[in-house]
Amino acid sequence: MSIQPLYSLHPDAKIGKQVEIGPFTAIYGDVEIGDNTLIGNNVTIMDGARIGKNCRIFPGAVISAIPQDLKFQGEITTAEIGDNTTIREYVTVNRGTKSKGKTVVGTDCLLQSYVHIAHDCNVGNHCILSGYVGLGGEVIIEDWAILGGGSLVHQFVRIGSHVMIQGGCKVVKDVPPYVMAGRDPVVYAGLNLVGLRRRNFSSEKIQEIQEIFRTLYQKGLNNSDALRAIEAGIPESEERDHIVAFVRASERGIIKGLLDEED
Repeated sequence: MSIQPLYSLHPDAKIGKQVEIGPFTAIYGDVEIGDNTLIGNNVTIMDGARIGKNCRIFPGAVISAIPQDLKFQGEITTAEIGDNTTIREYVTVNRGTKSKGKTVVGTDCLLQSYVHIAHDCNVGNHCILSGYVGLGGEVIIEDWAILGGGSLVHQFVRIGSHVMIQGGCKVVKDVPPYVMAGRDPVVYAGLNLVGLRRRNFSSEKIQEIQEIFRTLYQKGLNNSDALRAIEAGIPESEERDHIVAFVRASERGIIKGLLDEED
């Protein structure tokens, strides 16, 4: 463990091997940090932080501050950061409330400068949140999602896996897996083709997903009828079932399509 002068490290904190902690950083007592994590200067890691291995945390970040939620009553909760995740300058990750008990950021994520993750959010693995993204409380983001800079996500919204959201969007409805979303208000703008190809989705699989979203967005059906048509007309697969389950479980409703918006 390499600790620079002028740090503040509580004696109860559990610090792994080969951890580097920069000057003017404060680490509270109920904290766990995994091996080989690099913590820059002027970082604040508060009670409830659980940080994995091989993470990088840049100056000014604040991890596991209490929720900015008036319902919070001091309950013991956590903010959990997975292995190999990079947290850039001035990111804030608040810990959970009694609602979920924890805020989670997965493995191999990149949180760019000034990202804010509110209480009880759950961010999956391999996600990128670009600069100035803000997540309201209890947002769920599935694996491999990318949010463009300055995007704002309303509390309780869900964003599916492999989604790409244009910078500057206000996301107030759920965004189904595998799609691109943009404009104001945010709408379905096709598949995230670049992302799917980069992750080795076959041409046949991409065509299958395209057909699912044609049925959902371009055939004039309401969501219930579209889901029935998808289940009847498209063979079972992991991707088909994921989309159907996501849309069926949506409580806020999913984003509209371009044709819906123009109507």
